[in-house]
Order: sequence, then C-alpha cells, then structure tokens
Amino acid sequence: MQASPAQSPPTQQEMERMMQMMQRMTPQQMQQMQSMTQHMQGNMMGGGRSTDPHAGHGQAAQRAASSPSTAAFLAANEKMHREMALQFTGDADRDFAAAMIPHHQGAIDMARIQIQYGRDPDMRRLAEAVIREQEREIAELRAFLARYR
Repeated sequence: MQASPAQSPPTQQEMERMMQMMQRMTPQQMQQMQSMTQHMQGNMMGGGRSTDPHAGHGQAAQRAASSPSTAAFLAANEKMHREMALQFTGDADRDFAAAMIPHHQGAIDMARIQIQYGRDPDMRRLAEAVIREQEREIAELRAFLARYR
C-alpha cells in the first residue's frame, strides 16, 4: 500500500463541521473519545511527557510498518473514506445520515481490529462498547433514510 501524502490542516468549514458534530455527541461518546485520547497519549506519545504531539512518531512508524494491525487499520481507514465520498444532495439531514453510516462502520471495523490484535483489556472493553453504540446508531440512520425516501 502506498504511503499517503502529508495531510493539510482542516479548513475553517471543516473545523466548523467538526465542532458541530462534537456538540451533538452523547456523554457516552464523549467518554469514549476522552478514554481513547488518554490511552493514546499514555501509550503512543510517551505518557504526555513531551509537549510535541509528534514526539516518538518516527519510532512508532518504523515498528508499525510491518504490523498486521497497522495494515488492517490502513485498509479500514481507506475503505471508510472511500465510502464516505458520496454524492451530496444539498439536504443536510439526508447527507449527514448517508455519510455517517460508513463513518460509523469504519469505527466498528477499527474496533474489531483492536479486538483481534489488541492486548489491553480496557481498550477491548472500549472497542466492544464502540461496536454496540455504532451499530445502534447505524440502525437509527438507516431507519431515517428509509423513512426519508
């Protein structure tokens, strides 16, 4: 798989959309995000000892290059982004529902990768919770789209 080019910073419009999405998050989703962020800071960024958010990434990237879990995460991420590239209609309700289904499926796919390859029991429990919640939300989004037609 070819390495992706450096990603440019989000545009103002993208930042506004992310902020709106974050404002709609349930308390459970916020807890999941905080837990994942803390875990990543503790295990991937040297326990938060450095103020540089990229500290240690070079070594991690070298180890990850041959990791089956990394290959699985890259494939899941690519699939999610490919499926989210849909034709938008200009109807925010319909477009949101249609785009969030592959986004949530991507979260489920990544959680399953964690379950398959991960070792941390707390991350496993979190991955299992992500699967349950995202499956519930996908069903809700599909029900909306079925009523919307």
